[in-house]
Amino acid sequence: MIRLVLRVVLVLAAIPLLLAVLYNVVNPVSTLMIGRWISGERVERVWTPIEKMSPALVRTVIASEDASFCHNIGIDIAELREAIEKADDLEDTRGASTIPMQIAKNLFLWPGRDYIRKAIEMPLAIWLDLVVSKRRLIEIYLNIAEWGPNGEFGVEAGARRAFGIPAAQVDTRQAALLAVMLPNPHRRDAGNPTAGVQRLAARLQARVPKEGPELVACLGPLR
Repeated sequence: MIRLVLRVVLVLAAIPLLLAVLYNVVNPVSTLMIGRWISGERVERVWTPIEKMSPALVRTVIASEDASFCHNIGIDIAELREAIEKADDLEDTRGASTIPMQIAKNLFLWPGRDYIRKAIEMPLAIWLDLVVSKRRLIEIYLNIAEWGPNGEFGVEAGARRAFGIPAAQVDTRQAALLAVMLPNPHRRDAGNPTAGVQRLAARLQARVPKEGPELVACLGPLR
């Protein structure tokens, strides 16, 4: 019985490791998208290659979500340590969540902020960073992130919902508005931003040119 349980555990552990490698060539869907399909809820996602996205959008999302993306190993140890020292609970550690960590959560894990999920998320993020290129990782992230309250996933659906334009045509201001939606796309709306969302976007838009080339140095040409 114990051997059977161990085999099941090993198989379950191997699935995300093998899928991560497969996602170099296969376009994935998130667990949230699958959950919505199962429950009969709306899902809108048009997979968009990074070459067909606005470079301003790619840079701005990286600046907002994971400024050390090109240099970290899937987790940012310094940021994580600092966030844990300052945090009162897991909700406060979001600032240390890298893009690979968010991909690991969206593709393989469940929502929430419990310690068990975080403990699984970090090694998965390191594995993703090891077996998938940085360029492919950001392409995956921008195509599986939730960008609206009614089943809009990926930048194409997000840009069309907010501005009525494809992701390729998003300008710097629109990119900032979309980027600051990501923490809570059910309460923040790039197409109809509150004053608070506009302030966050303006600060982000001002910051990106200063960090510009460094943010995307690992991605190669964006257009």
